[in-house]
Amino acid sequence: MANASLHQAYRPLMGGAALDYAKAAIILVHGRGGDAENMMELGLAVAEDDIALVALRAANNTWYPERFLSPLSQNEPWLSSALQAVSDAIDLVVAAGIKREYVMLMGFSQGACLSLEFAARNATRYGAVVALSGGLIGPDDTPRNYAGSLAGTPVFLGCSDRDPHIPVERVNESATILTTLGGEVDARIYGGMGHIVIDDEINAVRALVGKLG
Repeated sequence: MANASLHQAYRPLMGGAALDYAKAAIILVHGRGGDAENMMELGLAVAEDDIALVALRAANNTWYPERFLSPLSQNEPWLSSALQAVSDAIDLVVAAGIKREYVMLMGFSQGACLSLEFAARNATRYGAVVALSGGLIGPDDTPRNYAGSLAGTPVFLGCSDRDPHIPVERVNESATILTTLGGEVDARIYGGMGHIVIDDEINAVRALVGKLG
């Protein structure tokens, strides 16, 4: 069970359509040092009026303390608590009557890594999974024997070819693994982009949002 003093102590920021009336939902996961408010701005930039937005909050604005490429044990118990936070948000949305296949997971940077890792560990049909500058978590020798199937879930990965935090090799590896898991993967590597979100990514996400619900 996740330690209540970690991420479970923080309630998500709600925005967009009310859950009881929304046709779909986007769960927004911020990066290291980011916050729910910044991710809510991104959510509002891509969402339609009938989409609920659930922006998660991490303890001290960080989901796990070490790099996402570090041994998994070095990021515990924060990583387990972070994965539980995503699960709790999905449960909140589903309890309001929104089917899981109408739920999009969208994260940036550390939040992108967390979103991808959650989807891989809990593979089922989601509305979409969006990772903006991120990859699956763990060192290069991490076993990737994930169970389940993404069952055609659209997966978007956008990243720079020279991101200072996310090796492009990990993005490509993640795309291959998620394809094997049954995801419909659209991986876009941008030359010299840096660790930011650009208009092409926003437009790609808007297209996925348009297919929710």
